[in-house]
Amino acid sequence: MAFATSDILACRQVYPALRGKTYLNYGGQGPLCEMAWQVLQEGYDHIQTQGPFASRVFPWISCQLQTLRQSLALLLGTTPATIALTDSVTMGCNIAMWGLNWQPGDHLLISNCEHPGVLAIAAQLEHRLGITVDIVPLWPYVENVASHLEGYLHPRTRLLVISHLLWNSGQILPLKEIVDRCHHNGTQVLADGAQSVGMIPLDLPGLGVDYYAFTGHKWCCGPGGLGGMYIHPDQIDQLEPTFVGWRGIHQNRQGLPAGWKEDASRYEVATIAFPLIPALTAALEVHQGWGGVGDRHQRICELSDYLWQNLQQLPGITCLSPVPPPSGLISFQLADGRHGELVEFLEAENVLVREILNPPAVRACVHYFSLRQECDLFLERVASFLA
Repeated sequence: MAFATSDILACRQVYPALRGKTYLNYGGQGPLCEMAWQVLQEGYDHIQTQGPFASRVFPWISCQLQTLRQSLALLLGTTPATIALTDSVTMGCNIAMWGLNWQPGDHLLISNCEHPGVLAIAAQLEHRLGITVDIVPLWPYVENVASHLEGYLHPRTRLLVISHLLWNSGQILPLKEIVDRCHHNGTQVLADGAQSVGMIPLDLPGLGVDYYAFTGHKWCCGPGGLGGMYIHPDQIDQLEPTFVGWRGIHQNRQGLPAGWKEDASRYEVATIAFPLIPALTAALEVHQGWGGVGDRHQRICELSDYLWQNLQQLPGITCLSPVPPPSGLISFQLADGRHGELVEFLEAENVLVREILNPPAVRACVHYFSLRQECDLFLERVASFLA
């Protein structure tokens, strides 16, 4: 499906944050559309009008939760029963990483391209539980990732934590092949989907992954503070809940705990900002109205290829990926190392990108509703900084 320029311009009109600036920071946080913002406000108005904690509010909350689970299940190619709602990718990673029955001498394998929050969880597990954390290098760029990674599996590697789409280079990893090799070793796999959900087509049951943590505020352009965690049906009875609260349990007639919920909601805890729920649902509906995720991903790749090709032509620039990234993330290094200065210079010109620290680079991100002229303006401003 080809996206007409007129359609893209119409799509952009519903995102206030895109007005008057060149926004290329979707991998950090996507902008909220007007519909999601309106639904968010209406949710708060409804709860406050009816009365917080009024019994008549609970059916509304239950309906919103069910609708969002169904929307997320469609996006992930799974069923609502496999999805726990969380506040972030990091929360989802905590659920899986602390939920295993670790024993001293067990090994956790993690790549050197993971988010600092996930690395911090691994360090705390090592400190408190006496496990061994092994690091598999995926940077510098590794082409045959599955074979490379297999060489780092230990007989007691219990879990691999790895990003499906690397947040620095934009590389998409062959997750199914990785999962197959890990399962052959008796190793479970937790995938960080921070940069993949909302950008690339997904079939989580087909990938065979055990756990998949994601957020709604990046490529889905939902509100901050709401994400999710896919848990394979085979693992729901095996993974121990670490964070425990009333949303994850049954209660008897005396209001006492009476066992876990049967589905992935057992990993949910307690009260959240419930108006975030319909706001994320609305954000997903807006995207779906502009074509399937496969069509949207194809346009993202066309724009990222254009940006990558032209960045390669600028003196003193080296892209982290040696090939056009199959995603919307394009990171590059400056020969003089002035990455922070470039980001500040661009922001003063109303061009929003970000600096990343590992490896040191500047990252620009394009979405399906980004414009070719935005890429050209970005390239022009970078060239002027380098001149």
